[in-house]
Amino acid sequence: MELLLRLQALLDKTRAVDFLAPLALRLYLLPVFWMAGTQKMANFSSTAQWFGNQDWGLGLPFPTLMAFLATSTEVLGAIALLFGIGVRLMAIPLMFTMIMAMATVHWQHGWLAIAEGTGPFATERTIGAIERLDRAREILQQYGNYDWLTANGQFVILNNGVEFAVTYLVMLLALFFMGAGRYVSVDYWLDRRLKSLS
Repeated sequence: MELLLRLQALLDKTRAVDFLAPLALRLYLLPVFWMAGTQKMANFSSTAQWFGNQDWGLGLPFPTLMAFLATSTEVLGAIALLFGIGVRLMAIPLMFTMIMAMATVHWQHGWLAIAEGTGPFATERTIGAIERLDRAREILQQYGNYDWLTANGQFVILNNGVEFAVTYLVMLLALFFMGAGRYVSVDYWLDRRLKSLS
């Protein structure tokens, strides 16, 4: 029992640095949303076309409005994550964006983001992708400089499943409940200031 109490006391001491968890979540999600938002912004007309096109896009109504909302949510969300300002509030539209992405883009492809041929989440689609990947490797090994091409990593086939979107959604949900964290967020200092005035 004494050992358990000591262990608990040791774990309690880690609360002094518990601000690192929300900070790590914010810094991880920051480039995800910044890159997604700024890429949409840089190619806004083609983004809006993709949002609206029934044949090769998402087929959503009001595509320009939807593209604007997605783009601004991701860019403003990245800025909020960087400075830790309005993080709990901003997590809501970012979570909605992830849910929409899962429903309109990723759900039909299953769980896996990267195609894998085995495992509990492998599907006919991902198993077929591995066969294509093996054939592509053979072609590259025979006709390309395969060692140079793979010097920084192996070739993979994107499956585009919900895996990454769900991961980001869970991280945003954690931020929604825990907030931006102490010390290294504007939210923390604003909250302290407001409490000191009341």
